[in-house]
Amino acid sequence: MAPQHSSSRTLRRTAISIVSLASIAALTACSSGAGGGGTSDKYGFPAVEQDAKATIEVWVDTAREPAAQAFQSANPDIPIKITTYDGGANGSGTFQTKISLLDQSGEGWPDVVWSTQQNDSSWASQEQSGQQAFAAVLNKGLVSQDVLDGFAEGALSPATVDGNVYGLRNDLAQDVVWYDQSLFDQFGYTVPTTWEEYQEIGEKVAKEHPGYIVGSVGDPWAPEVFFWGAKAPINEVTGVDTVKVDTSDEHTKKMAALIDDLISAGSMFQDSVFGADFVTKYTGKVLMLPGPSWYSGAIFQNPDNLNAAAGTIGAGLPLAWDGEDPVAGNVGGGIWYVSSHSKNLEAAAKFAEFVTTSDDYQVELAPGYPAYSTAAEAWLEKQASSGYFVGNFTENMITAASQVWDGWGYPAFSQEAIWAKAITPELASGTSLVSLLPAWQTAIENEAQVNGYTVSK
Repeated sequence: MAPQHSSSRTLRRTAISIVSLASIAALTACSSGAGGGGTSDKYGFPAVEQDAKATIEVWVDTAREPAAQAFQSANPDIPIKITTYDGGANGSGTFQTKISLLDQSGEGWPDVVWSTQQNDSSWASQEQSGQQAFAAVLNKGLVSQDVLDGFAEGALSPATVDGNVYGLRNDLAQDVVWYDQSLFDQFGYTVPTTWEEYQEIGEKVAKEHPGYIVGSVGDPWAPEVFFWGAKAPINEVTGVDTVKVDTSDEHTKKMAALIDDLISAGSMFQDSVFGADFVTKYTGKVLMLPGPSWYSGAIFQNPDNLNAAAGTIGAGLPLAWDGEDPVAGNVGGGIWYVSSHSKNLEAAAKFAEFVTTSDDYQVELAPGYPAYSTAAEAWLEKQASSGYFVGNFTENMITAASQVWDGWGYPAFSQEAIWAKAITPELASGTSLVSLLPAWQTAIENEAQVNGYTVSK
């Protein structure tokens, strides 16, 4: 994977040795305010005095409420408060903003937080506003090594900074090419294996069957679907505080031209796949939809979205440019963080382990491909046994998970937020994406520099 970002600011790692109850009492008076009481470095960071009966507060988005409820059902002896927020969706920065305010007040932190953004580890692992890093170190005893080893290879890379693990990955979110086999059969088309074939089909369906679509660029994660999957070097972390951004690279320009072509043809949707217009206009008319593994439950099997009929939808392999090896992009695969300020760390860690590893949530309720290996196997078995998907669903999902391109890194800033602000409105107004590449370059560079990075091409 690409090198992980860590701030140039020095991590505060105050070592406090607690050898007796007397020394705990002595330290209580000078504890640094993160909850009061004595502190302990039992787990590799200064932890406040623990209370095994303390209620844990967990922040989730609405889609993850079932995870928290499943934990409640399985652990009725652990008191829990569930608070909903946007999960940092689309690069909103809400997680950072809310925690920054609590850092300033010195109290009120939640015990566990769900984030949709992989880049949050870059700041959650650093001290802020004079407070220790929000995210607890997990690999020094709080979470067992056996559990950590159970995640898919590379799954914890986005949550790993300077060799320490700060979060547990929920799902892998590898991109595949979702397709409607019934439409391919009806139109006499063949599922593409290259981006060139994909573009050709997009042009063809626009002419022969107007109103059908082959993709969408209306959501903030469009760069992670199309440009990550195109090997575009616009989000590569090349060092501790350096990134590479090159929208003039041929891979970037080719993908921008492809998107322009399909928008012009009319087969590339420009609004959100979770908007009312998508369901109204395109139910039964989605020929293809490149996107993450979690589209399986969130879009195709969702009665409030496309609600596609069983036996029609397949997951095709990631696409390649002619003459090159295929790679997959990745959209999310959110992360659960345990707060270093928690007064009930063991319960908080138990929650994070449960929602990422337990079949009760990951197999029975979660919409996407779990990051935890045994849960992923069971999830795939459930999907296969349901008979819902056609084609080589299981094999293609596993292959795509191994093909996520490592040229796309995890810096402290959000590509989704940049795309939503700098590109989406311009595309909607009719401006070509190719002509917007210099402006996109500048927007990414500016955001990177604001976050302390040096930018190279």
